[in-house]
Amino acid sequence: MAYDEGLAQRVRELLEEEHGFDEKRMFGGIGFLIYGNMACGIIGDDLIVRVGTENYEDLLRLPHVRKFDLTGRAMRGWLMISPEGCETDEDLSGWIDRCLDFALSLPPK
Repeated sequence: MAYDEGLAQRVRELLEEEHGFDEKRMFGGIGFLIYGNMACGIIGDDLIVRVGTENYEDLLRLPHVRKFDLTGRAMRGWLMISPEGCETDEDLSGWIDRCLDFALSLPPK
């Protein structure tokens, strides 16, 4: 499965200065890691963000957001954001800030 290269570049530009940043192909798309912990990724045209469980239910109520589910079993703490939900730089930056905050709260791998 291909992924949106333009979106990947926008995410890369927001994260590449972060210490511990890395990226790798996964889930048929691309994942962005901080100190070995996945923070976000892209599958197809969707942004996947790891936000943890604390505000998960509230974030699910936002427009263009749905559960991250590739297998029929949703991964709690992970969200899929449709292209409309990260069209603007402000929207994308907000999602990246959320997943970066969560990834930095985890111990390095």
